[in-house]
Amino acid sequence: MGLVLFLMAGLWVLGWVMKTPVRARLVMIGLVYLVVVIAQLVLPEGTPIRVATGGDVRPWLVLGGVTGLVALYIWGLRRLGRRSAAQTDAPAAPSGPFREVELNRYARHIVLRELGGGGQRKLKEAKVLVIGAGGLGSPALLYLAAAGVGTIGVIDDDSVDGSNLQRQIIHRDQDIGTPKVFSAQAAMQALNPFVTVKPYHRRLTADLAAKLFAEYDLILDGSDNFDTRYLANRAAVATGKPLMSGAITQWEGQISLYHPASGAPCFECLFPSRPAEGLAPSCAEAGVIAPLPGIIGSQMALETIKEITGAGQSLRGRIMLHDALYGENRTITINRRPDCACCGSTQT
Repeated sequence: MGLVLFLMAGLWVLGWVMKTPVRARLVMIGLVYLVVVIAQLVLPEGTPIRVATGGDVRPWLVLGGVTGLVALYIWGLRRLGRRSAAQTDAPAAPSGPFREVELNRYARHIVLRELGGGGQRKLKEAKVLVIGAGGLGSPALLYLAAAGVGTIGVIDDDSVDGSNLQRQIIHRDQDIGTPKVFSAQAAMQALNPFVTVKPYHRRLTADLAAKLFAEYDLILDGSDNFDTRYLANRAAVATGKPLMSGAITQWEGQISLYHPASGAPCFECLFPSRPAEGLAPSCAEAGVIAPLPGIIGSQMALETIKEITGAGQSLRGRIMLHDALYGENRTITINRRPDCACCGSTQT
């Protein structure tokens, strides 16, 4: 038996010197082992070959069994090691609704006690429709996209004009002539590719508003005319959606959250009829200081984020007035009117 083991060791060393692959060396040794076992089983007792190879098959079977178990154990260890290495090297799968790059992007939100990861998730799942991609819509759209609001719709039938660029910061000089919704979409997706932007290049109508509002959680009205404001208010009341509405002129701006479904007044509770001719001129007629839309539009985005996440005290039932010329802010409480033609209990 010792002679055969010596022969096997010699084959291993010879293969190592000749740089024979390990698998080939194992095959040669395995063939020698197989021949010895067959000889022990087939040849009669006392045969010189049986005597030279130990004379009994049992030690060889034990040796083969032990060698097989050791080989199986080593193979198992190596397999586990490869699997562990593969899992370590592979990129970690995202846990929860955010990828790692998004967690880094929204880190300053997530550490805020009032928002945290839960608040950021609410923003990701929220759908906000913005009416107008002009002075108020520009900063509001940019900050909603930057904040990670998951789906943002923007409706506007206008195109970018050179006179817009003094205050409508979402657009660029090369965008002149481009529909505002597409210019805004490009800017928002360049800022944050993880949000979905839905552009609607058309004018808001009563039929369209009812259907469109139903798809969103909150409506942000940045329009610049009373026709659209009254239309948006009535559609928001009809669909039960909160309406974040802002307005600016010259050096002054205002913002409020209208939502009769939660007990707050609607826009018509505060403004039951249009102002007299000349009392509320448009920006084109009266002018507007460039940063004012940024102040009010950014505040609208902030109040929208608060409304979605439940952080702080919202402007529901309050109106904030900003006087940029004198650097003053005032907040006034407003109530529902029972006789409101839009949301009142006595409406027909």
